[in-house]
Amino acid sequence: MAKESVKARQRKREKMVARYAEKRAALKAAGDWSALDALPKNSSKVRLKNRCQLTGRPKGYMRYFGLSRVTFREMALSGKIPGVKKASW
Repeated sequence: MAKESVKARQRKREKMVARYAEKRAALKAAGDWSALDALPKNSSKVRLKNRCQLTGRPKGYMRYFGLSRVTFREMALSGKIPGVKKASW
């Protein structure tokens, strides 16, 4: 489980990316690179990291569910994810 400060930092970046998305797109389209440099670094989408929504784990992330593989397995086995069941053949 990631530290709370790491998870909070990620949430802060996500908010900042959403806030500056339109402005960034307009500046890129206009080719105004100096104004783009003046924006906060954390407003860039590149600085986001895919993390598990519950634990904050950065590795083993499953994009479709937004969870790490560990959390996904726990939730799937306990029946908390609809439509997912353990394979048997």
